[in-house]
Amino acid sequence: MRRIRSRSLACLLAATALTATGPALPQLAAADPGDVVVAESFDGTTLPEGFSPVAGQWEVSGGRLVNTQPGSLSRITFGTHLRDFRAEATVRFETVNNASRWAGIMLDIDPSGAVPWSQAIMRSQSSASNGIEFATRTRANTWNVTDTASAPYDAGTGRDVRMSVEVHGTKATWSFDGQTVLATTQLPRSADGVLGFIADGARISVDDVRVTELEPLPVTQPDGALPLTVAHRGYSSAAPENTLAAVEAGIRARSEYVEIDAHTTADGVAVVMHDSTVDRTTDGTGAVSSLTADYVTGLDAGSWFSPAFAGQRVPTLGQVLDLVKDSGSTLLLEVKGPETRAETQGIVEEVLTRGMTEQVLLQSFDEQVLRDARDLAPRLPLGLLRSSLDADPLATARDFGVVAYNPSVTALLTRPGTVGTLNDAGIAVMPYTIDDAARWEQLSELGVDAVITNRAGEHYGWRQRAEQDPAAAPTVAITAPADGATVRRHTPVTVAVQAAEADTVTLTLDGAPIEAGTPIDPRTLAAGRHTLTAVAEGPGGVAEAGSAFDVVVDPTGVRVLVAEAAVPAQHTATILRHLDAGRWTLVAHAVRAAPFTPEQERLLLGDIRILAGA
Repeated sequence: MRRIRSRSLACLLAATALTATGPALPQLAAADPGDVVVAESFDGTTLPEGFSPVAGQWEVSGGRLVNTQPGSLSRITFGTHLRDFRAEATVRFETVNNASRWAGIMLDIDPSGAVPWSQAIMRSQSSASNGIEFATRTRANTWNVTDTASAPYDAGTGRDVRMSVEVHGTKATWSFDGQTVLATTQLPRSADGVLGFIADGARISVDDVRVTELEPLPVTQPDGALPLTVAHRGYSSAAPENTLAAVEAGIRARSEYVEIDAHTTADGVAVVMHDSTVDRTTDGTGAVSSLTADYVTGLDAGSWFSPAFAGQRVPTLGQVLDLVKDSGSTLLLEVKGPETRAETQGIVEEVLTRGMTEQVLLQSFDEQVLRDARDLAPRLPLGLLRSSLDADPLATARDFGVVAYNPSVTALLTRPGTVGTLNDAGIAVMPYTIDDAARWEQLSELGVDAVITNRAGEHYGWRQRAEQDPAAAPTVAITAPADGATVRRHTPVTVAVQAAEADTVTLTLDGAPIEAGTPIDPRTLAAGRHTLTAVAEGPGGVAEAGSAFDVVVDPTGVRVLVAEAAVPAQHTATILRHLDAGRWTLVAHAVRAAPFTPEQERLLLGDIRILAGA
């Protein structure tokens, strides 16, 4: 069935900023089947059972839940862990410290109230451009605001607002007095988080709390939805494939799925590598299956891509799972095969022990891998990879019990009607590997559910532009390196930019043009502050964003500069001996005596002066 693009709820899930002044947004589903798991109107005089204050003072007063001390991040937890639910409450600002103060529902928080948590909040000045938010308090106790929008009017003080947030895994929609105003596909979730209320700089009261458990959404996208983004081998056009840097870049680019490849080493450890040998993307040689995990994970998997990524190691599957866990992205895990049942069991157990069956989709070309995985973990969703279409793709998909049938794009385009046939049966189609916008548009018209691409950030930006008014003002943000970040000399940095409604995005580093996705090599930059600037131009105007980061100096960075300069060994040994002893004057003398290039000498002497004065 051919899909006609419309501004459906699923389309909105792709947007990062949806405002009440833009196209009308659909409303949340009015009915469910599903059980009401919390229904509380605070008719008593004490806190209901299960409502636990974890910061600030909370009490029941006048038939409402009230935080009596409007301090910083007052919060109370309640309920149980749910993956798919609707949380509703009537919330009123009683007093606020200022119009930007906020309150709302915590959608996933540890029962203790500790970080991290995900929340949907409104400001008392909710008609501001950031009056409505989805945000996360990170493990580092910092904010990550993923999506903002404006409400049709201000919540103000003394006014009841009916909040309703519908959550399906990492997707969520935010309704303000019955009008859907914001959506996200990047809601970080945990395996055991509960619900809560939160207020910052505001005294609030809450009434008529209702939480309804909902049926899970299918993997397929609704009619009209643009294809989700699958970062192929991580964001592999911006960082070396199948490394932690590439996976993190894919997450930062807001990819709903991050795809990686797994092989098992000779000693039974699952490692992340596309090829059956390590030769192409590392400084080692040999078949993964004949090498030990210690050998494979000790290899440099970044230098082939760029010197800025020297030292990126081959990660284990466990390391990637830990990075993706609670990130808001789902891991599309390709098991390369052939794998023995024991090897497949080892891979599956990595997922199960982390409680990540709802955040991993395991796929493979190897049919036996899928059969073994189904036996070992019946709840783990599976995908079938194909280089050519089966005679009856639907029958094959059903035979393997998969939720996704993922063919090559070339094969899919020979029989495009396959998409509708599979989708009608609730089976998603995610073709690989597509990197150009014209083909993205073509596949969108066919109704594919996701696109596997090396250019994850560009695909996400294409989705935003496709969903928004072409005359809307462009937006641009530099997501990496973050403003205020510190960078050590031996740590590679990739520039990541998010832009919407822009025909062109121009980037400069300290005034010099660079390309988005370009690795920044801190070994070539002077110590101190550096500034990135992004300028987005589109039919609706021009937008600019900046990010300042600091290159910091430490002895390890000096060692890296010296070791990689390829000067004679006797000079290197002398410099490092004085460096280890902290003899800075002698270090500087040894640097001047060695045959460094003028630029290398300038950087080294600058770093040494900083260390000497520290």
